[in-house]
Amino acid sequence: MSGNLRSYVVWSITDGRPGHLQQIRGLIKALGKQLPIREIELRAESAARALGYLATGRFPPGEHHPAPDLIIGAGHATHLNILAARRARGGKTVVLMKPSLPRRLFDLCLIPQHDGVAPARNVILTHGALNTMERSSAADPHVGLILLGGLSRHYQWRDAEILEAVGKLATDTPDVHWTLTTSPRTPASLLAALGALPMTNLQVVPFQQTTQGWLSSVLGRAGQVWVTPDSVSMVYEALTSGAGVGVFDLPRRHSSRVVRGLERLVQSGWVTRFRNWQPGQSLPQLASELDEAARCAKWIRQFWYPNS
Repeated sequence: MSGNLRSYVVWSITDGRPGHLQQIRGLIKALGKQLPIREIELRAESAARALGYLATGRFPPGEHHPAPDLIIGAGHATHLNILAARRARGGKTVVLMKPSLPRRLFDLCLIPQHDGVAPARNVILTHGALNTMERSSAADPHVGLILLGGLSRHYQWRDAEILEAVGKLATDTPDVHWTLTTSPRTPASLLAALGALPMTNLQVVPFQQTTQGWLSSVLGRAGQVWVTPDSVSMVYEALTSGAGVGVFDLPRRHSSRVVRGLERLVQSGWVTRFRNWQPGQSLPQLASELDEAARCAKWIRQFWYPNS
């Protein structure tokens, strides 16, 4: 980071949703390795207020902060706020995921490939949503992680099938210590049944008992990770960590973009379906590093701040 040593001011506009915050945190973390930055986090106002700010050229949430070099947001609720902030104070805009407004209104859109958007001058297509994970050098093949989602509009959730798969996985890999965690969408009925499984190499940690940073820490030590197919963001976090990744089998509800995106990962050999896995078979790891947040941050530095 030679040359210009000033800090670049980054306004991150958030809607408070954990998944969207995770994406912003991933890009901010990666940007911090490319540029000296100062982040200012602002909460998105309602669409009606943001539209009023855009019309008047004012953005009160940022009035007492330094003008931004970058304005970053994730989630539909942030889009009008991003545009209003740029009109009021300047700066380049970066929107994460497919925006609800025309893409030409933003300086840069970082959009997962499975959203089906065509490449463009201001569009970078990414493998999944951005996240905070980095490739781990401490992964242990005898440490495994199981990530359960739950009810979703993409897959039919079936407690019995997931319970059977988890039990078989733990039984067939006695040399692996498995940590299983859940999500807010995991049915309570399944959690109770998991607690009754007799395997001594399986530890169940409900999401309510986890703390901030716990998942990243465990994921960084895991050599192999199994995920339910509804949790596509977790699939990409696991791939980014460098672990071998498998997905449990659940019937799809319809051929959605999420379902098709996961199928492409299976076809490319990036992930293994549980029905295709054999006891004693190691889950393949990606040959090359996957770090989409770093790739996007490098692009921003190269094309917007080449002298920094």
